[in-house]
Amino acid sequence: MGENSRPGRTGLWLLGARGSVATTAIVGLAALRSGLVRPTGCVTELPAFGSAPLPGWDEIVVGGHDISATDLHKTADALVSAGVLPAGVVSAVAAQLTEAESELRHGYDPATGRGAQDDEVARLAGDMAAFARRHDLERVVVVNVASTESPWPRGAGIGDVAALDAVLAAGEVPASVVAACAAVRAGCAYVEFTPSTGIAIPALRRMAEQRALPYAGSDGKTGETLLRSVLAPMFTERALAVRSWAGTNLLGGGDGATLADPRAVASKLESKSRGLHALLGGEVAAPLHIDNVPDLGQTKVAWDHVHAESFLGSPVTLQLTWSAHDSALAAPLVLDLTRLVAMAHHAGQRGPLTALACFFKDPFGSAEHRFDHQVRGLHEWVRATTEAVGGGS
Repeated sequence: MGENSRPGRTGLWLLGARGSVATTAIVGLAALRSGLVRPTGCVTELPAFGSAPLPGWDEIVVGGHDISATDLHKTADALVSAGVLPAGVVSAVAAQLTEAESELRHGYDPATGRGAQDDEVARLAGDMAAFARRHDLERVVVVNVASTESPWPRGAGIGDVAALDAVLAAGEVPASVVAACAAVRAGCAYVEFTPSTGIAIPALRRMAEQRALPYAGSDGKTGETLLRSVLAPMFTERALAVRSWAGTNLLGGGDGATLADPRAVASKLESKSRGLHALLGGEVAAPLHIDNVPDLGQTKVAWDHVHAESFLGSPVTLQLTWSAHDSALAAPLVLDLTRLVAMAHHAGQRGPLTALACFFKDPFGSAEHRFDHQVRGLHEWVRATTEAVGGGS
């Protein structure tokens, strides 16, 4: 296959670049590039993607924004102590961590208000554009892995650029929207890996499509919701009537502290619940709780209790527990999405990438939540896109 049928050098610009998910992704990318680890958890390394024109691990360059000043090395060391990252791997990629650290810039912090929001959009966009020029990148994919924000219902009514400019001038826009606006204006593809508003407002979606930019989201599907999207169809396909599906999430670390705020947790609860109701119907009782348990650190625990009825009203009960380091589940998906969105951009695709629904709890442009159907759609899209650009890598 000719070189022009490959995406080429691709920038991964992380919002929340010094957080746990971003740091794990940066360390993981460096380890994959150096051949230190196997690509376990990387969907794009499965056989179905073998001929897809994806950027190689060594073609992805990392930069990002964060309001934290904590050095990446310190975050990585903390993740080693928490059992998320292997100490030997972190030591081996220390030079690549230093290189990534040099490409991080201060993000927009609404608490300090460094400037008017329209000025901040220009500053952030300038950082992204300079990054692309500095590394002679073919394209940049911006991925939001920053802390979850509270819902911003007003955003749904902002349908044109003039209205968006007005709220930016008034300083009324959440940080995720400021960053997403900067990404679009800088000509970057975008991934909303959180349930924050980001690129979801109509004006930004329209602007992205006008500028031939693809985007994907929202809210990465890594644990409990992944299980639900696999198990819920089992009940419906067997004509078993689910009466209630209750869930409790326990987590510590930065995510636990953030989601202890009832305003921030509202976005996550909405995102997690929407798919279950779509799979089972709105009449199912589905209480969901997210609790901050600081001593769990980076470990996330999810408990689900399902009550259903079978023939003649006979009861069926399912109880399950999921426990994992969520950053280690999310990080490879961040890398996968970077490769897939880069491929889409290279192929001239624009707007919501509905074929990437399997990666998200609340996928843009798709009402399909059954995991097997989502994966089938992903594979079909990859085959079609591969053929459209002229073959495989």
